[in-house]
Amino acid sequence: MLKIILYLLFAYLCGAIPFGYIIAKVFGKVDIRTIGSGNTGATNVYRSISKPLGVLTLILDLLKGFIPVYCTMVLNPDSSLLIISVAFITIIGHIFTVFLNFKGGKGVATGCGVFLALNPLAILICFLVFVMVLAMFRYVSLASIMAAVMLPVSLYFLNSMREIVIFASIISILVIVRHIGNIKRLLNGTESKIYGTKATK
Repeated sequence: MLKIILYLLFAYLCGAIPFGYIIAKVFGKVDIRTIGSGNTGATNVYRSISKPLGVLTLILDLLKGFIPVYCTMVLNPDSSLLIISVAFITIIGHIFTVFLNFKGGKGVATGCGVFLALNPLAILICFLVFVMVLAMFRYVSLASIMAAVMLPVSLYFLNSMREIVIFASIISILVIVRHIGNIKRLLNGTESKIYGTKATK
């Protein structure tokens, strides 16, 4: 029991590290929550601080999702319940980080890191969907939502374990819910595009 608690605690703390907030504070001397969209994720750092720092935030958020799940899979290859629990808690740590009063990011990059460990091919498919939607419409939020929708679908057709598909479906719904504000802005034409411009009605 203690072993499981330690795994979950490690997963939560990894996921909870607010890299976007830290990077903005150290390099930009600002609280990322007070500028741009107010989100602590890579997209807001990319737009509001600098492109290289946004990419750095993305990589670190991916890694903090990947590392706990990968380590758990290596050390406990036959414990699917523990692996899925660690994966879930890692994402929850990112979204509800204890370091920022339980107000974190939207879970996209960290979720990608988690599923990169679980099924790299599924993430490749989602990444291609993300890139195509972003290239066509230039909305990171829309591309993220479509990639999230594609995740459980791709896992299903790749014959992943039923538990993994169900878990992916839950995460997909959670990501979409976290994007409710973006969806509203997309519908009324005020969502910012990747280059900082807004849609025209």
